[in-house]
Amino acid sequence: MNTWEFYTTILIPALNKGLALSIEIIIPSAILGLMLGILTGAGRAVGPKWLRKLLEIYVSIFRGTPLVVQLTMWYYGFPTITRFLEPILKPRGWPSFTWDIFMMQPFTAAVFGFTLCSAAYHSEYIRGALLSVRRGQFLAAESLGFTKLQTFLFITAPIALRRAVPGCGNEIIYLIKYSSLALLISIRELTGQSNHIASLYFRHMECYLLTAIYYLAMVTVATVLLNRLERLISLPGMGRAS
Repeated sequence: MNTWEFYTTILIPALNKGLALSIEIIIPSAILGLMLGILTGAGRAVGPKWLRKLLEIYVSIFRGTPLVVQLTMWYYGFPTITRFLEPILKPRGWPSFTWDIFMMQPFTAAVFGFTLCSAAYHSEYIRGALLSVRRGQFLAAESLGFTKLQTFLFITAPIALRRAVPGCGNEIIYLIKYSSLALLISIRELTGQSNHIASLYFRHMECYLLTAIYYLAMVTVATVLLNRLERLISLPGMGRAS
């Protein structure tokens, strides 16, 4: 088989299939991670003390442990909880789904793991952006008769979200790249397909080089879209310089 046939009939179709699966993992993980990150960051910045402490623990755990460990724990380690639950719940007539919920499918475990890890990093950008809003903004809102909730929703949050866009966008870029770790929990996404073809045909250079080009293309598209979003929501004197 010549190089052209290998690319057109085997490698590219396999990578396209893996690319589709990678996108299926990245999109929900990015959306859910951003939403959870906004809630977590807001809670850490303006929430009650007990909530801030609880969220700090969550963020410390997920930022302080490798994503590889987290993914393998959700898929391979977490189901071992069923060994402890089943002997307790089954004799008491509990339905089986009460312990089956710990048996995650690979796709579910990947999205779950990426979401929780990504949200922890997003929360740092959101928290920093919220704390960067000057006190004068609060005093001006108070003088106009705004309540604390109105001040947060209509003044603090819009300013902070604009400032957090570059950092949160950077985290989405990272998510695109470390989605390749889904290979470790038996998902044949883009890197998984490349690894499979390379092991079958022993053409590692071609497989991984083209895979890198695929990731570079995804990151480039995401970067362009995020830059456009940043320009779209920018305001004079705030965020991106005109």
